[in-house]
Amino acid sequence: MHEVSFVDGKFEKIEGSERELPADLVFLALGFVGPEKGSWLEELGVALDERGNLKRDDDYMSSVPGVFVAGDMGRGQSLIVWAIAEGRACAAGVDGYLMGSTSLPSPIPPTARPLA
Repeated sequence: MHEVSFVDGKFEKIEGSERELPADLVFLALGFVGPEKGSWLEELGVALDERGNLKRDDDYMSSVPGVFVAGDMGRGQSLIVWAIAEGRACAAGVDGYLMGSTSLPSPIPPTARPLA
């Protein structure tokens, strides 16, 4: 991990800030305009939908068992309130996957869209 600063409209790595953080589980928060296509998505082997976002089922799980998708990765560019609701619903999906069932709220399905 590196610390970054925002200079002249872009992020720059702060030299000497590199460090490792031990973790049992890592959540990647990527966003703004959907998933950036690249080798790590190809290595995971996740399927994409017709809009180029990661496909997911009703529990927010991708085509790879145990890999869950919420927010911009599955919806594309959207409002933070959608990402928050999806994060909660995705947490319920993860809980159900790990524990066999869940009592966590799932506020919206992954196919929900704003009313026009």
